Amino acid sequence: MRVSVIVLKMKAAHLSLLFHVFSVVAVLVSTFDPITTTVVVGIGATFGRRIFNYFHESCEPKWVSFNASGLEADLKSKLFGQHIASHIILKAVNGFMNNNNPKKPLVLSLHGWTGTGKNFVSSLIAENIYREGMDSSFVHVFTSELHFPHASQIETYKSQLQQWIKGNVSNCAQSMFIFDEMDKMHPGLIDCIKPYLDYYDKLDGVSYRNAIFIFLSNAGGESIIQTALDFWKAGRDREEIELKDLETLLSVAVFNNKRSGLWHTGLIDKNLVDFFVPFLPLEYRHVVQCAMAGMKARELKPDLEVADKVARDLVYFPKSERVFSVKGCKTIDSKLDYYT
Repeated sequence: MRVSVIVLKMKAAHLSLLFHVFSVVAVLVSTFDPITTTVVVGIGATFGRRIFNYFHESCEPKWVSFNASGLEADLKSKLFGQHIASHIILKAVNGFMNNNNPKKPLVLSLHGWTGTGKNFVSSLIAENIYREGMDSSFVHVFTSELHFPHASQIETYKSQLQQWIKGNVSNCAQSMFIFDEMDKMHPGLIDCIKPYLDYYDKLDGVSYRNAIFIFLSNAGGESIIQTALDFWKAGRDREEIELKDLETLLSVAVFNNKRSGLWHTGLIDKNLVDFFVPFLPLEYRHVVQCAMAGMKARELKPDLEVADKVARDLVYFPKSERVFSVKGCKTIDSKLDYYT
């Protein structure tokens, strides 16, 4: 507590000094000749920007800075049952953020059944890059049914989406764009952003190479579930499942899914998606872990008995064996409202 008070006092003193200098500069402006005034005004503007950026989010290291160890710790302690996704996400994001000259934006396509952690992982990435996390003005989330509801307006959506991405990347090169419900997006729409994901130095004077694009979809979930079931029936541990067991199967299933926004898309055809990330169906033990983590997040003492009650409340499949949770960990919060 004492350290926090000291830090706050130091920040207050720093701000006080900035305001004092700025005030002095303002007074001096009226006493100098035109040339000197220009110099002084320039100094004042610099201090003004510093004060503004101190309080308002800007595309500077103070607000946008990758925390590699933080992402690794979060994936390890908060994401359950997703050994493949954890490994890929950490390696991909770490490699991209530490590359001073990437040749293209980072493009991730996360696939899996409801409640397996796709949205959650997106938020973990944002929280470890942007100081404001998902509330950052540089993180943009699009939901298909909300932002692109009408097939008849697809050309309008394309134009708006292009302008939105161009404008925001112009404002901050390290912007993040998350497209949720890709399985519900009108086929053909997403291809309008294909040039921004390609290997271009600049397009109309704007470089997109430092941006991140994340697609979230349930498409391909059936293939992932079937693979997980096959391993389970063969008596093999789920941790034995590797990316090579799913990646090709997943990309083909998504590409050929006529109900998916990625159906026959040039993003896949031209190999612009860097990683197809599979999220495995969650087992009973993973749901228990989610419940324990949920209690901890609420600053409650984790109670295994409560977590067990929450896990038993969910529906599992196949019906006879009850191996995988139908909704993953999606309803954990509402269950905790009831049991705690």
